[in-house]
Amino acid sequence: MKYVIVGAGRVGLRTARVLREEDHEVTVVEFDPETAERAESAGFEVVVGDGAREDTLESAGIDEADALGALTGDLNVNFAACMIGKHHGCRTVMRIDEDYREEIYQKYASDVDEIVYPERLGAIGAKNALLGGNVQAIADIAQSLQVLLFTVTDQSPMAGYTLSEVALPSEARILAFGKGEDPLGVPLADDSLEVGDRVAVLADFSVLDEVRQLLVGDADAVTSVTGGEA
Repeated sequence: MKYVIVGAGRVGLRTARVLREEDHEVTVVEFDPETAERAESAGFEVVVGDGAREDTLESAGIDEADALGALTGDLNVNFAACMIGKHHGCRTVMRIDEDYREEIYQKYASDVDEIVYPERLGAIGAKNALLGGNVQAIADIAQSLQVLLFTVTDQSPMAGYTLSEVALPSEARILAFGKGEDPLGVPLADDSLEVGDRVAVLADFSVLDEVRQLLVGDADAVTSVTGGEA
């Protein structure tokens, strides 16, 4: 597949490397000549120019591209690039920074195919390392809501109970359930919780510890069980 990446900074260049390692064709667009030179020295095809301009993106092959990633640190450039990409039939992914907050997400989410927060994704990765193998943060939904994947251990007070018997706090909801290594699916009331099962929960930050105690048990006593893929 062919991709156009706008921005050869930290996020853009790392994304381009991952795509290239998977044998995709990648063209990078970069406004700053020095940054563009670094991308060229890394072996990428680079178009030097403003990624918010249609003629620049056309030079990068936007007409033949399957998707465009607008990954600069400038929201205006990213949004303009995505609108051009959408006009040319591309899937569009736009980067926004944590500083733009939820209202910015809501403003632009309907106009692009996907929005990414690199800083938030990095924070989620760090959080997963801190939480350990039995709890995996999947996504921050809003300022006070998060989706987490819990793996049931033999320390869980709910082990052996059915989902209908799990008394979660009112600020938490079970979204999906996976039996052992099976894929996550729709949770059913009579699904029984056993060691190694996975439960995806939407919960307010204020009750995360309580949910963890119910589904995982004593944080100091649990043994590591590999969680499922988000």
